[in-house]
Amino acid sequence: MVSHLVRTIRNVVGITGNVISLFLFLSPVPTFVRIWKKGSVEQYSPVPYLATLINCMVWVIYGLPMVHPDSTLVITINGAGTAIELVYLTLFLIFCHDKKKRLKVLLIALVEVVFMALVAALVLTLAHTTERRSMVVGIIAILFNIMMYASPLSVMKLVISTKSVEYMPFFLSLASFANGVAWTTYAFLPFDPFIAVPNGLGTLFSLAQLLLYATYYESTKRIIAARKETKMEVNLSEVVVNGNHDPKKTTRAT
Repeated sequence: MVSHLVRTIRNVVGITGNVISLFLFLSPVPTFVRIWKKGSVEQYSPVPYLATLINCMVWVIYGLPMVHPDSTLVITINGAGTAIELVYLTLFLIFCHDKKKRLKVLLIALVEVVFMALVAALVLTLAHTTERRSMVVGIIAILFNIMMYASPLSVMKLVISTKSVEYMPFFLSLASFANGVAWTTYAFLPFDPFIAVPNGLGTLFSLAQLLLYATYYESTKRIIAARKETKMEVNLSEVVVNGNHDPKKTTRAT
């Protein structure tokens, strides 16, 4: 009776985690809409998307029935996440005008795909029980899950140096926090250290990002307002200069 209740709660939390994770994966959409409109990736970093891609791929392998049985909810959301991140990286490559940076991102993505294919092949051929397969893939999953949650730390450094959160998407941080809480709860029903450890740490990383956002939100508004004011002054100066340059008043030597 108790085990049935725990399984039911686990499934409910897992489904909730799937929904929150989907919001996490879709949270960068406003960022890419902005990139699309401006035709440039500007100072946005590809690191969070590369980290999330390899994280999703390793969790797909972890959730396979021959690796970790009864983990369908892990496969469904991470399979969707893999597809979504590939779309983001494709758009990043299209709108990245730095050839060296574009090549670097492409090579990293290809290395990630090849690496995960090798992991899957080696685990399925060399480890002969689900316990061993779960342990090997679980350890790798912990590393990449922490990497995904910690990936915005590079952006946090930019935030602190510029005192602006303009390039640290709020909804990505918020969705990461909610995602970490949901999957940490899921990991305790029953206890799964491979899910609990990275998502527990991820919750703390995401909380740090939200606190940073709250700290620099007001200064960001002032910086953006000042930038707009400067741009308006420059445009006004150009209008004045062009207005003073009247061709009819220009004399030509004969």
